Amino acid sequence: MGQVEATTERIVQGRAEDVFDALADYSGTRAKVLSEHFSEYEVREGGDGEGTLVHWKLQATSKRVRDCLLEVTEPTDGQLVEKDRNSSMVTTWIVTPAGEGASRVVVTTTWTGAGGIGGFFERTFAPKGLARIYDAVLANLAAELEK
Repeated sequence: MGQVEATTERIVQGRAEDVFDALADYSGTRAKVLSEHFSEYEVREGGDGEGTLVHWKLQATSKRVRDCLLEVTEPTDGQLVEKDRNSSMVTTWIVTPAGEGASRVVVTTTWTGAGGIGGFFERTFAPKGLARIYDAVLANLAAELEK
């Protein structure tokens, strides 16, 4: 068993504060920008950043579905952390300025992977698949902010 990590990033048009606020808006914007890999989305507590408890199912592959119950924290400015109560998965969103009127959004997900041959395949293929999923979310976010 070892730590598995998937990271992706994108430059999004919008001030860092506005982009961060959109990501932290679990009651509105976040539900709109999730890709088809997410289902059963439900805000259970809060809905705006720190203190939010949100549920969704993440279908990473045709056979692999994670039932996620995420606690949201904001440990520092521009950082949103989603910790899954049902697994070791933690997703960190970091939003920083990237020139005039633009922001860099970096998404990193980590979890404790399986051991053995299954773990080898997980460490090899899961990060790429998860990066593709979050690339789609970031593309949807960019499109939503351009409206």
